[in-house]
Amino acid sequence: MLDENFWSDRKKAQSLIDEANSLRDILENMQILSSSIEEIEDLLNSLKDDEDEEIQILIQQEFEEIIERYQQFEISILLSEPYDRHNAIIELHPGAGGTESQDWAQMLYRMYTRYCTLKEFKVTILDYLDGDEAGLKSCSMLVEGPLAYGYLKGEKGVHRLVRISPFDSGGRRHTSFASVDVMPEFEDDIVIDIKPEDLEIDTHRASGAGGQHVNKTDSAVRVTHKPTGIVTTCQSERSQLQNRERAINMLKSKLYQRHIEQQQEKLAAIKGEQKLIEWGSQIRSYIFCPYTLVKDHRTNYEETNVERVMDGQIDEFIYSYLKSQID
Repeated sequence: MLDENFWSDRKKAQSLIDEANSLRDILENMQILSSSIEEIEDLLNSLKDDEDEEIQILIQQEFEEIIERYQQFEISILLSEPYDRHNAIIELHPGAGGTESQDWAQMLYRMYTRYCTLKEFKVTILDYLDGDEAGLKSCSMLVEGPLAYGYLKGEKGVHRLVRISPFDSGGRRHTSFASVDVMPEFEDDIVIDIKPEDLEIDTHRASGAGGQHVNKTDSAVRVTHKPTGIVTTCQSERSQLQNRERAINMLKSKLYQRHIEQQQEKLAAIKGEQKLIEWGSQIRSYIFCPYTLVKDHRTNYEETNVERVMDGQIDEFIYSYLKSQID
């Protein structure tokens, strides 16, 4: 950072500053944790000579604080995989089931935006398509913040809802599905060779919930990668050029993620691992009726307060998943 040419590439410089700040936080937390452990050891030693009740209470309080601080420190270490520091792109798609599934997809959209607010992450809606009667047909959003992808990567998969449908006049119970895709945002830090002739680029008028989510302009861009069939759309920017650039960056992210997953599948085959591919698999159930329960099927972590979860309080699900990935 003291190099005279450090700010010649402002984007790279900011990336290095963010990484340095993250590493500095880890180091500081480790030092605080180490100091707290030493302090509680001193207090324990003092009890050998004098079993003071006030000291015992103080030790208990210190111990609980250390455990909480250690759990946070543990998470920061778990979020040290490649790309964890990147921003995240979340895509939501309802399953079969029409309005009921579209409404469920919008409920998940609300849950994730509230989670991001709690984490102080910035959310930018890249593409939003309203449902026919309620909910949404599709949504793409960019989540910017420290370790955004690291926190959200475990949310990828199919989410299942069981409830009494508000759209069923008979008051029957329905099961709905929606898929969540999460990928790291890649910009200029990867090189993906995309041939111009492999791209089909269309422009159209942006659409959204009454202008709430996006600009109502003719600048929306849809990019189709012909060899793979991957489609990305962006309508968040004011100019067609900016939307085109962001849509192509999203395409690069998808292509690179596809490459990573293919390499992981090959490695799993070499190791002889018989694991379900998480893409498209059911990872979590949200049951509103006949009882209330949210259960992650990968970790068996459960929460009976469904409203709390739907208000974005999903940290424990995320932490449980991260811990389950330790070999």
